[in-house]
Amino acid sequence: MRLELKYFASLRDALGAGGPLDWTPAGAPTAAALRAWLVTQSDAHARVLAPGRAVRVAVDQALADEATPLHDGAEVAFFPPVTGG
Repeated sequence: MRLELKYFASLRDALGAGGPLDWTPAGAPTAAALRAWLVTQSDAHARVLAPGRAVRVAVDQALADEATPLHDGAEVAFFPPVTGG
């Protein structure tokens, strides 16, 4: 499955902008499965996307949760939660 990854704010600082990704999920292709796989890809990924870290996800520019299914060609963005004032 081909995805377009995007990272924002502090995640972008740690991981770069993202880009195209060819990914073969071991099970159901969900946002949680992608995040779990990404954590295994580098020390930086493990640090900023680790379980328990506050990270939001959007799929095709819509806020999503970890159970959200992914499809071929999906844009998946990861970003830290934002607080307003």
